[in-house]
Amino acid sequence: MRIITLTTDFGTEDWFVGTMKGVIASISPKTTVVDITHAIASGDIRAGAFALAASYKYFPRGTVHVAIVDPGVGSKRRAIWVKTERYFFVGPDNGVLSYALRGQKIKAVRALENETYFLKPVSQTFHGRDVFAPVAAHLAGGLAIAKLGPAVTNFVRLDWPEPRLNRKSIEGEVIYIDKFGNALTNIPVASLRGKHFEIFKGRKRLCSLATHYQAVPARQAVAVPGSSGYLEIAVNGGDARAILDLDIGDCVTVRA
Repeated sequence: MRIITLTTDFGTEDWFVGTMKGVIASISPKTTVVDITHAIASGDIRAGAFALAASYKYFPRGTVHVAIVDPGVGSKRRAIWVKTERYFFVGPDNGVLSYALRGQKIKAVRALENETYFLKPVSQTFHGRDVFAPVAAHLAGGLAIAKLGPAVTNFVRLDWPEPRLNRKSIEGEVIYIDKFGNALTNIPVASLRGKHFEIFKGRKRLCSLATHYQAVPARQAVAVPGSSGYLEIAVNGGDARAILDLDIGDCVTVRA
């Protein structure tokens, strides 16, 4: 099975995503295209990186993951392709691939420079259609990777905020907020086992850790082990971002 995933900030109101799928179908018609999301906030590279990191490993070996949150389209920023032990990743070299690549064994990184595999002419504003979609389709079809461009030794990595572990607490921060208003943190679920935990923002207590959203009454706050593998702060039936005044970058503390 050939699979290409798409993660973008393109939305679905315009023709952008559908056009990319048309390009892929024209080059590799037997490939299955899976939309991870197209609702990343415009230009929010960090959110795109987190969405890709939360989802990529649930696909079969050989999947080609395309991530495009690209405010630098048309500039001198590189386009890259990365091969790991299980997957291929394609996108702009601006950090959008970097969270997914954390902890993976990287086999090769190449700049996308061979225009043989691009659409012509290449638009300065739509590399999703003219560069990334056709390259992904050729990769899904078995293209030899060396043909795409020269090997490079590095790529842009976004800073990952590591949580700070103290004797009785863990200090972290909100790194993503989903459509329900749930605030996802950088605190690994694996570090929160076997104890009773309270979550604070500054001196303000927000909630306790529980197993699921409805462990508390409606409209009350709760922290849960999120499906992304990180602590998630939510409100049962409500919007934690609005009700608890949480935003990306806010510091939170977990206390035993």
